[in-house]
Amino acid sequence: MGEEMVGKVTHYYTRLGVAAVELTGELKLGDTIRILGHSTEFEQVVRSMQLEHENIAVGKAGQLIGLEVAERVRPGDRVFKLA
Repeated sequence: MGEEMVGKVTHYYTRLGVAAVELTGELKLGDTIRILGHSTEFEQVVRSMQLEHENIAVGKAGQLIGLEVAERVRPGDRVFKLA
């Protein structure tokens, strides 16, 4: 299964279950992603993304987005989009 790195986690908001992700590629609602780090590895479907507290359907390279995540993530974890 092919995958493309689309971003890196810069922060995790524990109470919200949201990761701040600096995108290096495009990410859309409905995409399946894998988050990978030293102690992190899981897959999920992208269900909610925000840019400056506004819901968005597509995130583009260079944007810092809020991404709702199913599990705890850590700064430096990498985000891959599965093909």
